Amino acid sequence: MPPRWSRVPTRQDPEYRKLDDRVTFATHVAGFLAVNSGVWFVRQVQYADWPWTLWLTGLWGLVLVGHGVYVFTIADYSDAPKDS
Repeated sequence: MPPRWSRVPTRQDPEYRKLDDRVTFATHVAGFLAVNSGVWFVRQVQYADWPWTLWLTGLWGLVLVGHGVYVFTIADYSDAPKDS
């Protein structure tokens, strides 16, 4: 059963922002795993010498780590100030 949100979701709600950022991060991780496992599988099956696979995995991995650090440690999910 999918989770239920007890109120109308908005980006001003800190709990919703936190959940949204974590779901976006999980999607980023899933894309990283799917693309990189596919590329490395094809590389192994074809006996290909693709030097760009190391760069792809390494750079995307660094971006993924940065995204994770932001979502889990840096992001401020306190109440957003209301415009008067």
